[in-house]
Amino acid sequence: MNFWEGIKMAWASIKSNKMRSFLTALGIIFGVGAVIAMVSVAQGASRDITAQIESMGSNMITVMSNRGSGISLKMEEAEELLERVPTITEAVPVVNLNATVKWETNTYDAAIEGVGEGYPQVRNLNTGSGRFFTADEIANRTPVALIGETVITELFEGKSPLGEKINIKGQYFTVIGVLESKGSSMGQDNDDTILIPVTLAQRLSLTTDVNTIYLKAKSGEEADLAVAHVTSIYYQKYKRENMVRVMSQDEMLSTINSTTQTFALMLGAIAGISLLVGGIGIMNIMLVSVTEITREIGIRKALGAKSSDILQQFLVESIFLSVGGGVIGIAAGIGVSLLISILGGWTTAVSPASVLISFTFAFAVGLFFGGYPAYKAAKLDPIVALRHE
Repeated sequence: MNFWEGIKMAWASIKSNKMRSFLTALGIIFGVGAVIAMVSVAQGASRDITAQIESMGSNMITVMSNRGSGISLKMEEAEELLERVPTITEAVPVVNLNATVKWETNTYDAAIEGVGEGYPQVRNLNTGSGRFFTADEIANRTPVALIGETVITELFEGKSPLGEKINIKGQYFTVIGVLESKGSSMGQDNDDTILIPVTLAQRLSLTTDVNTIYLKAKSGEEADLAVAHVTSIYYQKYKRENMVRVMSQDEMLSTINSTTQTFALMLGAIAGISLLVGGIGIMNIMLVSVTEITREIGIRKALGAKSSDILQQFLVESIFLSVGGGVIGIAAGIGVSLLISILGGWTTAVSPASVLISFTFAFAVGLFFGGYPAYKAAKLDPIVALRHE
């Protein structure tokens, strides 16, 4: 029996038991689909976070106190760093708070950032209309604000907010600018923000501390040098390591990419378990098939069929089931990733590598788990097989 005859016989066997064949391949379908969908979510998250970090600003360095360190950053430290570190051009203190914002009879819960001078340069931020507040307005605690597009939609119902007054924690702020839209990423709305002078944010928060200091290095090449310099300054100040965390964009991207790759591998491994379960299902059904057609195998051997012919037929049938399930699973995985993107608002990315690996693994599962039933069928004694009822 040649190879094509073996394929025809295997296909005929699958067609004669359509429902059983489909249920057998179902484990592979779910396994491959789950692997592709899960990995696409992880890779999409990695791309999304990378784009989000890159959009935060060029050559940016973040300075934050570590949890449990018991220390707080002060606003004057930004000016000190700017004076002492020659490789940076901007140092901006930031205070974060959440508050219910009011305009006329409308209210909206918004994320508010109190920021210092130089914030637009550090964060690559532009105003769609209006202007940014000045150094004098920050120093004099002038109640002015810039708002994002989402706040305009929710609070002002699409009306132009320029010149309007909004109430934040009992104090009225004049809207002097609208931030350029940055859209959403990882389910987070980047336009849902209000910027006010950092001095006023401290007053509203009843604190003299700041949450973060953003630095801008002169160039990407000098960012690592700036990180080392700033780290050294804080070590000299506290005489202990890890009191303050200083991180450049490249370091953040490296950490996040490493984490998401680990996450993708973990998700892929978990989903891959269902592929093994599917393989066991194929082996089980193939063993049942061998039992069902034992007498037929005996007749074929008595008529001159070789053991290699029987082995080939069962291996081809097993591979058909696993590869067919793999192809359907690939389509299902791509479909699920698209649904996650559309319905969940997440970024997903189906990579050719994940498709190729899933398909190869499905083929390997069919070959491996179909091997034992095929071997068992090929080694049947024709006389014993003919006597089988």
